[in-house]
Order: sequence, then structure tokens, then C-alpha cells
Amino acid sequence: MAVEKVDTLVIGAGQAGVAMSEHLGKRGLPHLVLERHRIAERWRSERWDSLVANGPAWHDRFPNMTFPGIDGNDFAPRQNIVEYLEAYAKQVDAPIRCGVEVTQVEKKADGSGFRVLTSEGEIEARNVVAATGPFQRPIIPTVVPDNVGIQQIHSSTYRNPAQLPEGAVLVVGAGSSGVQIAEELAKAGRSVYLSVGPHDRPPRSYRGRDFVWWLGALGLWNAEAVEPGMEHVTISVSGANGGYTVDFRRLAEQGITLVGRTGAYENGVIHFAPDLAENIALGDANYLSLLDAADAYIEKNGLDLPEEPEARVIGPDPDCVTHPLSTLDLAKAGVTSIIWATGYALDFSWLKVGTYDEKGRPNHHRGVSNDEPGLYFLGLAWLSRRASPFIWGVWHDAEYLAEHIATTRQK
Repeated sequence: MAVEKVDTLVIGAGQAGVAMSEHLGKRGLPHLVLERHRIAERWRSERWDSLVANGPAWHDRFPNMTFPGIDGNDFAPRQNIVEYLEAYAKQVDAPIRCGVEVTQVEKKADGSGFRVLTSEGEIEARNVVAATGPFQRPIIPTVVPDNVGIQQIHSSTYRNPAQLPEGAVLVVGAGSSGVQIAEELAKAGRSVYLSVGPHDRPPRSYRGRDFVWWLGALGLWNAEAVEPGMEHVTISVSGANGGYTVDFRRLAEQGITLVGRTGAYENGVIHFAPDLAENIALGDANYLSLLDAADAYIEKNGLDLPEEPEARVIGPDPDCVTHPLSTLDLAKAGVTSIIWATGYALDFSWLKVGTYDEKGRPNHHRGVSNDEPGLYFLGLAWLSRRASPFIWGVWHDAEYLAEHIATTRQK
């Protein structure tokens, strides 16, 4: 079989791969995008049914296309995001080949580029862009043994309450995913325990402006990572039900039992760290600090935005916070399933080029490999700044990488 040759091979056709293709195409740079399944596959098959974007439609998009049929202040549902990325790929005429899995990338013997092994044969490429994003390998802590008769799934495989067996549910992780799943289960009549660890808890909106607007006004979207690839802070914010500020006290009022970080498991009993009140308090402090920064910005710039004193009202701690559970006998509590909303790890084991740290994070600067010319990364958290893994942020990172490829190609 003849070896196919391409100038730049982009691996992955999610938001990162589509954005990369647009910028390469603008510069007339020949390239091919390979996708092992379908465009935006993770949005299709690794998200729950009711998921919506956590940012409003005016913000969570590419610069050159709005969401059709969705008000800019609304939050796009999962299916709309899939259709949006498909339409955008068509708009930029992205050369995407679906159903082709990349199994290995290695350096060519003569050092002139890369040898890429795929499910449909071999490809040689001068440049390779790993646009597989940050959600690569779901993390399920090995706390509760598999043989104890409790269904355990990661949030990436959760779809809806009917998927789970009857009984109570322990949701571990209080970021956006864990909070939204826990609330959906509670509304479906389930008894829910929500394990809350350290987190940021921003307001959904404040003084008439959405949280994402404030991140821009305060320069926080452009905050640079301490080091490339540093871990993303857990953020509790939601676009569900029209968008709202996450308030763990309100979740407790709805019947959700809050517990501290999940610890050890022994003889049917799971233990929780005594840190629930502290985690809630630190989340409150983070929330209030953003309100303070917003107020200072408004005053400094003379903006006419309505005051919102009620935003600073924080209610009393519920009983589950003042008298937290230290242990939970899963059988006595009727817990039949655990959902691990515990994030993802990177997995670049298929890349036999470049270097990676102990957590699998690549050695790069703004997505350009520091030790392997022609190797690039896109879509990772803190690739260049806080905005990097988001739809509009990845678009700008892709522009930088395309320009780097164009400049290198001219040498």
C-alpha cells in the first residue's frame, strides 16, 4: 500500500481540530484532519443528555459564526454545539477524514518528519498537531472495589437518571459536571450525596453582566499559566436551566446531602475528609473576591451598571455542613451507584515523539513542542492562557500555531 504524504496532519476534529484547519486553510497550508469517530465526537457520546454550554452563546463560539436559532444570552444545548461545529467545519472547508484512528506517531528514520500509523494505513507528515483536547482519559479513583455490587461510572458516561439503578447516588466532584448531575438526580427524586472538594465559585452574572464578561473585563481570560499545561482549577458554574450561580446551600435545601472530599473505603463504609465547611467557605471567598473586583472596575471606569447588594447575601450553613458526615455506610444509606465527576488525565501514549512530565503533560511553549520540531499541541488547559480550552480561546491558539507553521515552512 502506498504511503500517503501530507504537509501538516491534524489529529482530532473537535473544536481544536476545526479551528486549526481554518487557520491553516487561510494561509494556504496543505493539511489533513483525522478523526477516529465523528466531528465533535466527545460532545456526542461523552456528555449527558441535558448538558448545555457553561457560557452564553455570544461568548462560547468561534468569531466567524453565531449559533443559529439561539439567543446570544442563552446557553447552547449539547446537540446544538455538535451541529455548530459540523457547520463550521463545512464553512471553512476543513479537509476532515472521519473514522480513522491514529495509533502511533513516531519520527521518520531520516529525521525529515513523522511516520503516522493509522487504522487505514501509514501517513508521512512534516508537521503533526495533536488536537485531541484535555478530556482524554476519564479518572476514576480506585477507592471502592468493583466487586461490592455498586455501579460506578465516570461523568463522561452518565446520560440521565433512568440509566442508574434504583436507589441513592453518591456524586464525587463539585465542579460544573458534578453539580449539574447531582441536581438533575435530585429533581428526579433520587437521594443524592455530593462530595465537595476545593473549588472556585464565581457568580453566573453580576450587575447585569455574565461571569465570562467579567473575566474579560478584569483581564482574567488572558491570565497566563504558571507553567504550560498547569492543571485547571475546579470551577462550579452552570449554564443549565437558563444559567445560575452555584450555591451549595441551595443544593442542600433541595435535599442534597453535602459531604467532604471522598477518602478511603472499608467494609462497606466510605470515609470523608473533615474539610466540607472549609471548602464551602473558600468557595464563598472566591465568589466575594470577584464581586469586589467587579465593583472596583465599575467605579474606576465610571460604568453605569445597576447595583446588586443582594448578591452579597450568603445564607446560613445547612446542617449537613455544620454537622458533616464523616462516614457513610453505603448499604444502609441505600447507595446503589457512584458517579465520579473527577476529571480527566492526558494520554499521549500514542505519541512516540516529544517529552512529557509525570502527569503526561507535554513539554511545550504555547503549543509548540520544546524538543521536537514540527510537533504541536492544541486545546489543552492553560496552553497559553486561561481561555485556551474554550471554543473561542482555542481559535486564537490555533491562529498562533498556524502562523508558526507558516513561518517555519518558509525557512
